[in-house]
Amino acid sequence: MEHLTFEYPAQRALKARAHVGVVGSGDLEVLLSPADAMTATVDVRTSVDGYGHIWKSVLDRFFSRFDGAVRVEINDFGATPGVVSLRLAEAVEAVQAARDAGGAADPGAPR
Repeated sequence: MEHLTFEYPAQRALKARAHVGVVGSGDLEVLLSPADAMTATVDVRTSVDGYGHIWKSVLDRFFSRFDGAVRVEINDFGATPGVVSLRLAEAVEAVQAARDAGGAADPGAPR
């Protein structure tokens, strides 16, 4: 089990939260919440050791396009970089939908 932390500059504050994905074989969950400061902080807990450089590359690419001040928690069980990118994009979409609806976002919650 490896724990990685990354930090990125942010340009805009966000108020909504999101939870996408599940921790399971070859998948991961992303929990996104508002940050206290104008930075984006990412905490990754992964079952696969030794891939910090891959995580950094995927997150660098994501935060080159996303400028929100958020706290991101990622719980990974062997997801590929493509799945990581997909889950991050889903979390941003969920936050934008929650912002538009005025609440928290959990796409897996019953409606």
